[in-house]
Amino acid sequence: MIIETKHISSKSITWTLRSAKKSDADALAKLRRQIDCETEFLDRECGEGVLTATDFIQIIETDRLESGHLFLVAEHEDKLIGFTRCERKPLNRFNHQADFGICILKEYWGYGIGRHLISAVLTWADETNIEKVMLSVVEANESAIKLYQSVGFKREGLLLKDRKHADGRYHNTVLMGRMRSSG
Repeated sequence: MIIETKHISSKSITWTLRSAKKSDADALAKLRRQIDCETEFLDRECGEGVLTATDFIQIIETDRLESGHLFLVAEHEDKLIGFTRCERKPLNRFNHQADFGICILKEYWGYGIGRHLISAVLTWADETNIEKVMLSVVEANESAIKLYQSVGFKREGLLLKDRKHADGRYHNTVLMGRMRSSG
């Protein structure tokens, strides 16, 4: 699915929110690798589960054609600085739900970009009749959990010792969901 491009001013920067394009594939592959190396809050370790530009082209094409898929990017001064994907579950019994993920370059944390990306995803989900948007987040990422809660996500579960990081420490994963309001 494709959304209308928006230019957003937030906390001293102006950036663009738009649908991903095939021409973004190289930049997305580099961006994802960089973000994976900047934080332990994501599922992958640095260099693990790499997606190539070809992989991103396939994902973008699928997401543009499927009404239950959304792939958005955040761009600042012609540079991709973050992205988000939301994908409706394909099985009939779970088709009212979609999985959501987001990542932003660390130097752009705190500018409100995540809140805008999430808002765009939730607006799209509501308009697409997706009743529930779900995500998982490492419990140590307290600022992300607070952000998700502020836009209507609720804690639904906790996976104990779900992640084991390279230093041998275990981390819990919080499962969160946001139901579409009925009014």
